[in-house]
Amino acid sequence: MAYQSRFGRNSKKRLLECHPDLQRLFNEVIKHWNCAVITGHRGKLEQDQAFNEFRSKLKFPQSKHNKIPSRGTDVIPWFPEFPHIRWNDREAFYCFGGFVLGIAAVIGIKIRWGGDWDQDEELHDQSFFDLPHFELI
Repeated sequence: MAYQSRFGRNSKKRLLECHPDLQRLFNEVIKHWNCAVITGHRGKLEQDQAFNEFRSKLKFPQSKHNKIPSRGTDVIPWFPEFPHIRWNDREAFYCFGGFVLGIAAVIGIKIRWGGDWDQDEELHDQSFFDLPHFELI
């Protein structure tokens, strides 16, 4: 029997912190690709920590994560077998990013992905890679 993709409790909670368009997008994505929501809204403490750890280029309250509801989210491909998260598997992140962009286009939601900030479809010209990040534009 094939594995059925679905969000876990934490992913559902984090997704509820996000703008309805992001909720609609990732509720469609999960039907086809197993993934986990690792960040929705970030308060000042979380955003400052992300900035200080070089996981974000923006200080609070400049990030799309800092809005209520959050206009940015971090979502990763999730593997049912161990290890569930493969941070070093860039190919999986690129495939997933492209899939999410495609679903967003089909359902009419305009997003930007942290693997192609300038949205020119050239993936090697980025100065900052945030492959789990998706935000409304």
